[in-house]
Amino acid sequence: MADLKKFAEELVNLTVKEVSELATILKDEYGIEPAAAAAVAAPAAGGAEVAAEQSEFDVILKSAGGSKLAVVKLVKELTGLGLKEAKAAVDAAPAPLKEKVSKEEAEALKAQLEEAGAEVELK
Repeated sequence: MADLKKFAEELVNLTVKEVSELATILKDEYGIEPAAAAAVAAPAAGGAEVAAEQSEFDVILKSAGGSKLAVVKLVKELTGLGLKEAKAAVDAAPAPLKEKVSKEEAEALKAQLEEAGAEVELK
């Protein structure tokens, strides 16, 4: 049997083009579908992970900006927090305001907060 450690090292050091060719060979000659070969492609890309499109975002308040009172009022309205809690959240910036929200909701929150003068980041 072949030296598996040496084989694994060669596999990890393949270029993207070589991985593509390997996937074609595996499919055509051995009936192994490319989805199974994708597991080989990830290490070959220098260990880089294949990034799926992010579906959940965290809305991070970086700073209240110049109009802190307007931002506190908006945070209160958007999050459902009481006035004291909203002020504490704004004072704690940078801090997450909402976590795991849809892309559309996150972008809408960001637009509203930025319109009020806040600095916002989506993660």
